[in-house]
Amino acid sequence: MPPPPVLPPPPPYEPPVWPIPSLRLRVDDLAHPGAQIFFQHVNPYNALTSAVLTVFDWLYTLETVPHEVETIVLVLRSMPGVAHTFGSDNYKEIHFSLDWIKQCEARAPHEINGVLVHEMVHCFQYNGKGKAPGGLIEGIADWIRLHAELAPPHWTEGKGTKWDAGYEATGFFLDFIEQTHERGFVRSLNLEMRNNKYKEEMFKKISGRGLSEWWTLYQAHLGKKIPNNDPEKTPGGGDDKKENINAVGDPDKKTAKTNAIIRNLWQKMT
Repeated sequence: MPPPPVLPPPPPYEPPVWPIPSLRLRVDDLAHPGAQIFFQHVNPYNALTSAVLTVFDWLYTLETVPHEVETIVLVLRSMPGVAHTFGSDNYKEIHFSLDWIKQCEARAPHEINGVLVHEMVHCFQYNGKGKAPGGLIEGIADWIRLHAELAPPHWTEGKGTKWDAGYEATGFFLDFIEQTHERGFVRSLNLEMRNNKYKEEMFKKISGRGLSEWWTLYQAHLGKKIPNNDPEKTPGGGDDKKENINAVGDPDKKTAKTNAIIRNLWQKMT
């Protein structure tokens, strides 16, 4: 009997090849204490590359990742605030405050990398043809920072009185949908905003539940009641009275109705 054929060894594993743009650095003042702290704790190329890959991992696949961004420049300079990002489709600049870095010296590596991840999201995310609420845009960025385990110590779930309050408030709300629905909701929402103007109906299209229903469920999750008669505290700013379950009626009846709706929705979820 002839010996069994010898199979060739499997090909070596090749990691995904993501379209990493050209990464550049500009420092306005090397003598600034913030600059010295930055270079003491961070390798700029590694930190920027890691931030890019984190964004790709949570928002895209190899098939959907955008290729338009060719260059990203990190600018370290003295300025008020923390950081901001701007640019064109193929060129982005992230401006990061050296004064903020100095202020956060005690937790510099964590804060620097967290801010870089947040700002890197703005380099690649979609905005629904410019119609997405600013709070949603910032919330997606902080949601990714949260999952990168780079949240600052002051973040707590439950801040904000409306879903698009922005930053970590919206980030935790999006994470509730992500964990309750399934992983991929935020990714799908981002991709839905690529070629379409943002509409609240996108939430229902992707998850099967409308934005108001998700917000009600989230309030139940937090153990809160939706505030009465405040259009700024309901999805859509109160323009659609059908979405505001507390729009009219006796306060006691409204509270009872709200609690009944929350209990009913929560029972369906669990």
